[in-house]
Amino acid sequence: MAKVKPFKGVRPPRELVENVASRPYDVLNSDEARAEAEGNPKSLYHIIKPEIDFEPGTDEHDPRVYDRAVENFNAFQKNGWLVQDDKEHYYIYAQTMDGRTQYGIVIAANVDDYMQGRIKKHELTRRDKEEDRMKHVRVNNANIEPVFFAFPENPVLEGIISRISESEPEYNFTADDGFGHHFWVIDEEDTIATITEEFAKIPSLYIADGHHRTAAAALVGNEKAKSNPSHRGDEEYNYFLAVAFPASHLKIIDYNRVVRDLNGLSPEEFIKAIEKNFTVECIGENVYAPARLHNFSLYLDGKWYSLTAKDGTYNDSDPIGMLDVTVSSDLILRDILGITDLRSDKRIDFVGGIRGLGELKRRVDSGEMAMALALYPVTMQQLMNIADTGNIMPPKTTWFEPKLRSGLIIHKLD
Repeated sequence: MAKVKPFKGVRPPRELVENVASRPYDVLNSDEARAEAEGNPKSLYHIIKPEIDFEPGTDEHDPRVYDRAVENFNAFQKNGWLVQDDKEHYYIYAQTMDGRTQYGIVIAANVDDYMQGRIKKHELTRRDKEEDRMKHVRVNNANIEPVFFAFPENPVLEGIISRISESEPEYNFTADDGFGHHFWVIDEEDTIATITEEFAKIPSLYIADGHHRTAAAALVGNEKAKSNPSHRGDEEYNYFLAVAFPASHLKIIDYNRVVRDLNGLSPEEFIKAIEKNFTVECIGENVYAPARLHNFSLYLDGKWYSLTAKDGTYNDSDPIGMLDVTVSSDLILRDILGITDLRSDKRIDFVGGIRGLGELKRRVDSGEMAMALALYPVTMQQLMNIADTGNIMPPKTTWFEPKLRSGLIIHKLD
């Protein structure tokens, strides 16, 4: 059962939230963060990407960079740009994109729940990325950025979300990217108790986005537990910062592929090879988006095609075999184009659906890429089924948007 608790959030005063809040550390590079933070000493980038305080080209893993992170975190608190709440709260965090709003509960999630598999993952993590974020958590003794969880249907929690979100929010702003961010502080003792009780009824939480941050936060908490001879289990380091959304609120968007060459085939030969396992329909110059599961969109040689996988080419009783990323990886990328490792092959690149199918067309028309393949997005139910069965999704399967805004709330480990 999910063990969560309220906590004394560290967060900006209302009038400073737009100055402090930033995009997550892993969605932009150092130069982009430097440009976004220019002229704004209050930007959280000075804590989550502190290499921007050094000369361009400074390695983000330089020991000086980690030291600067904690210097800046301390300075933000000293300057009153970040202030810790005087009592423990839960919080509601909502995001609006394209007229649709999703509401989550900000929680302190339990380290042991992750270590014991009650917080379920669907992606592999890389140790080097884990270690980078572990260093960041260690030096700051805090979870500066939240991780993104989903939870199954719970009418009581959704009722609390609905009721609280009808009141005036603590923060309410639209970021430069056009996404709205709304934040409420839950102050009622009985509501706080009910949230804790209701999460305890939920068998599992699911990592939607932020596998490396989740692993890093949990591993640091586990380290602290092992090194404390007086460890009890209720210390703050046994918990880490997360925003948990009802799964029904979340929408996974498509994660598409572009490939540099046709493995020696002409466009005509390539289409003929695809026809072995797919029903192919030429749509023409009008952009075509996949209409359903096992239907794909191909852009090649100035034309869009609908590809529908033939019966017997997928296995809808297998949580991995039913995924369109598996079907396309096996039958097109591997068997026809000779691409066997999506993580390392330089012939393939990936484009989040937030950029639109026009980005696929642009990259092919420019001559950079030979073809583009758009996939029907994975559903939250598919994601949870994979996590429940202990499976791991193939690389580059899910894309969540909008990303959680960093700097609205921080969790200290002491």
